[in-house]
Amino acid sequence: MLDILKRVHAHMPYLLLPRYLPMILEKKLNCEIYFSHYALQALDKNECRESAAKLKDAGLKVTFHAPFMDLRPGALDDTIRQTSLDRIRQAFDLIPYFRPLKIVCHPSFDERYYVNCDDLWLENSVNFWRQLIPLAKDGGTIIALENVYEKEPGILRRLLETLASDQVCFCFDTGHFNVFARSPLKTWMEQIGRYIGHLHLHDNFGKFDEHLPVGAATFPFDQFSAALRTLKIKPTITLEAHSQENLWQSLANLQKMPLLDSLNGLSF
Repeated sequence: MLDILKRVHAHMPYLLLPRYLPMILEKKLNCEIYFSHYALQALDKNECRESAAKLKDAGLKVTFHAPFMDLRPGALDDTIRQTSLDRIRQAFDLIPYFRPLKIVCHPSFDERYYVNCDDLWLENSVNFWRQLIPLAKDGGTIIALENVYEKEPGILRRLLETLASDQVCFCFDTGHFNVFARSPLKTWMEQIGRYIGHLHLHDNFGKFDEHLPVGAATFPFDQFSAALRTLKIKPTITLEAHSQENLWQSLANLQKMPLLDSLNGLSF
């Protein structure tokens, strides 16, 4: 299990970091730190700097998950889009402290909401992320755009194709795919697999985003492993467990699965 721990990150809300930091240092857990709007509103930058230094001194790697609640990076309303940018930029402002390998962000396309305005959403979204790309480049990090409610990969493929930046990759979330996607996994991998630079691994039974341990429900991890082997990619990985019990179970299950062996090394 120690070998697997070195190869993955664990989901960690920033507001819980002080409580779990001793355990993180003891277990040598790489973390994906989630900065919610609550965390950013109450952020103590001195405390933030101290936590980052402790993780660095322990030789641990970090990824970020940017805020996403209520945010609309491709919003048709300029004011909503600017507010979304201002909030997400707050996470980017913390790059110098933690030096994250990746910053996961939600493009937040939903066809039920953006009815018959794919092209306008795409234009706005492209302009949004292009404002953050220089910050990512300066900080030595990569923006990882994650699937959530998208039923098929076309709009995200178009977004990544248009951005065409080494500072942007795709974060494939297994749990979100299992609940919300309607196109088969093969289609997603064919259209967008080459852009994968980060993975969010968790499981569910296809009805709710339950964040169950990897391999505990119905996501087709065997099929996914085979697709990753064909793609020959080396993404960073986060186990999106929402409890310690589910994290340890995910690690135990990964030991029995070919998924990590399917990856062409890892990027750290």
